[in-house]
Amino acid sequence: MHYKNLNTNKVGIFDFFNKDKKEKLDQGLQKTKSGLLDKIGKALIGKSAVDDDFLDKLEEILVSSDVGIETTLKIIDRLKQRVAKDKYVNSAELNTLLKDEIAALLKENDNPYLATFTNLQGKKPYVIMVVGVNGVGKTTTIGKLAHQYKSAGKSVVLGAGDTFRAAAVSQLKVWGERNGVHVVEHGMNTDPAAVAFDAVKYAHDHAQDVVIIDTAGRLHNKVNLMNELSKIKRVMSKVIPEAPHEILLVLDASTGQNAFEQARHFTAATEVNALALTKLDGTAKGGVVIGIADQFKVPVKYIGVGEGIEDLQLFDKYEFVDSLFN
Repeated sequence: MHYKNLNTNKVGIFDFFNKDKKEKLDQGLQKTKSGLLDKIGKALIGKSAVDDDFLDKLEEILVSSDVGIETTLKIIDRLKQRVAKDKYVNSAELNTLLKDEIAALLKENDNPYLATFTNLQGKKPYVIMVVGVNGVGKTTTIGKLAHQYKSAGKSVVLGAGDTFRAAAVSQLKVWGERNGVHVVEHGMNTDPAAVAFDAVKYAHDHAQDVVIIDTAGRLHNKVNLMNELSKIKRVMSKVIPEAPHEILLVLDASTGQNAFEQARHFTAATEVNALALTKLDGTAKGGVVIGIADQFKVPVKYIGVGEGIEDLQLFDKYEFVDSLFN
């Protein structure tokens, strides 16, 4: 993988990115980027080459940015191998090496069978079950996803399956009205599995393209959580055998290590195959994106870099590492 500076006149991989999207990403990751580059710059003072002493300091820097210990050690080991192989690596080349190795790490968890806003992988309806604790931006993420699928010309149905909180049902209905999409809801304290079944059946019977199911975000009892999510999956498969096609775990990036703990619970409770990391614009802990994707072997599909409806972006590993280290 060869990286070129965005400001050069030469054609490189980053010259083809959507400029507005990339600028928004750059702004959203500014706190994480500033912390990383500032610390790395200080660690490099007086050094003409990347040596063991610097790599020890880099290890501390990555861990403090919530990349996680296991993933950090993996990155450091890869850098050591590169330095040994290339014999001499100066500090000016370090950003390129970091980009290479982190992008390669993220690429290992790619899933080509997940839908994009324009490609539903031949599934109709494409069924998404959204999981995550309360407060991470789960319902807002669903609303933004509905908007972007609609903008791409897809018909969307929402299922208000977080029946534990009245606010979650009403909030989803507001998003449905705002986006002009149908919302299946049974109100509060009803069976979430019944909501999911009816939403998928409605989407199937009315030839809708996408159905997105909200779920409750309670973690107080992992056994109950596992049972509830299993039941929701089971009833959806009665309508569409392979449903849900996507189980999207929404995490608040600003919670750092707490996001790792949530990922642990939900990946144990159900077969999560996609991640959405919200609130990256308000935190210096953006390294959590790298660590969670690597440790749980689940691809990051979306990142939230602002409050706007367009600020939930499809994750691009190359854009991400460029914004962090450029």
